[in-house]
Amino acid sequence: MGEKQQKRLQGQVVLITGASSGIGQGIALRMAQDGAKVVINYNSDEDGAQATVEAIEKEGGVALALKADVGNEAQVEQMFKDAKDAYGSIDILVNNAGIQKDASLVDMTLEQWQKVINTNLTGPFLCARAAAREFMAQGIKKEVSRAAGKIIFISSVHDIIPWGGHVNYATSKGGVAMMMKTLAQELAPHQIRVNSISPGAIKTDINKEDWSSPEGKEKMLSQIPYGRIGEPDDIARVASWLASDEADYVTGATLYVDGGMTLYPSFAE
Repeated sequence: MGEKQQKRLQGQVVLITGASSGIGQGIALRMAQDGAKVVINYNSDEDGAQATVEAIEKEGGVALALKADVGNEAQVEQMFKDAKDAYGSIDILVNNAGIQKDASLVDMTLEQWQKVINTNLTGPFLCARAAAREFMAQGIKKEVSRAAGKIIFISSVHDIIPWGGHVNYATSKGGVAMMMKTLAQELAPHQIRVNSISPGAIKTDINKEDWSSPEGKEKMLSQIPYGRIGEPDDIARVASWLASDEADYVTGATLYVDGGMTLYPSFAE
């Protein structure tokens, strides 16, 4: 018998924003299984965050829940300080936190616009800045990773697909796409990798009304050539790979994990 293979994120610390439910929770569970210590950020859902911690600990993993509004600079800085105090360093950031405040253009309030932009665009900027500073300060720890740090943005297929009635959300995701590429370009010389995952339709509480009814499910499937609605772990498996040394030569890339939604299925016939 050979030596037991080391888990691909062993010895690393990951901070995941918005990890109390949905895709963020799925990523937290998967990365813990792959050996990482996990910092679970939440803003309002403390019960969900604690449930995620407990699920990780039940499987023998290590996790901590930290409350912070990602759009608040002081709270972000405190969160990174607390994470470093707890685990000594941070090796991976997953910018996952996001919200929707939907309305037609003519009915959308400035508050609805600013709230979504603040959480979905300013928040990832603040967290990426804090993470990059940490990665530069600590440098490469060759025993755990070939990179000095990894940043993963969880975006959306709506970074390229327009979405009427959601101009704030679609604009925030389009901004994330260019932020990711710009940061990847700027940070590559520091051996910091920056990438995005753009999910399509994934079963989460946010869109449960759509996929839980036969009519809603049929409508969603009409936009998914692969014929099924995604699960949080579909995104989580890709995120864990992207954070690992298996993807060490990947930076500045957006991976569309969408069952083919960006293939414009209405043009298939």
